[in-house]
Amino acid sequence: MLTTCNNGWRFVNCLGMRPTWQFGDVYGLDPELLGMVPRPVCAVLLLFPVTDKYEAFKQEEEEKLKGQQQEVSPDVYFIKQTIGNACGTIGLIHAVANNQAHLEFESDSPLKKFIEQTSKMTAAERAAFLEKDESIRVTHESSAQEGQTEAPSLDEKVNLHFIAFVNVGGQLYELDGRKPFPIVHGKTSEDRFLEDAAEVCKVFMARDPQELRFTIIALSKD
Repeated sequence: MLTTCNNGWRFVNCLGMRPTWQFGDVYGLDPELLGMVPRPVCAVLLLFPVTDKYEAFKQEEEEKLKGQQQEVSPDVYFIKQTIGNACGTIGLIHAVANNQAHLEFESDSPLKKFIEQTSKMTAAERAAFLEKDESIRVTHESSAQEGQTEAPSLDEKVNLHFIAFVNVGGQLYELDGRKPFPIVHGKTSEDRFLEDAAEVCKVFMARDPQELRFTIIALSKD
């Protein structure tokens, strides 16, 4: 698992994303601390604890939305998570794949190649393709090991989870590879995106008020 912005940047840098945009920590969700984050922001990653309260909410949300038929843009790139401790990798793919218009890549970028090769696939087909992608798997493992004294193996049980928030077509999407589909959180804009994503992060925190294990990372223009 990639648990810091340094690990996240190291991971995408190794996979050929140029440093015109950078991952940075968001130190708090009040207006003053959000004001310290460089703009524009094109993606937000949230690391949070998977608790019994969260799992119960996730199940309720899934049942509710199955009957509601959300309108999800076909332009949203979504991939299922089928590899154990790869939520950081899935979150980074979601952040990058949904912002290709902003980001720049080296000509031989394995990440750009993966996104292009899977662009027409379903979320499940992308997951199967990722399972066989050696360049991304090896980079995930080396990046995680550089940032931790002992990185968890891909099948070890870890109770922290990464998700991504992105703006696609003026809608705020929550992208979580453990969920069956993207979650639509309403309208947003480039100017309001960080604040809108922060409001959703506050809901995650309020669900588990005793928990302190929350980390928020923004992908900002350098």
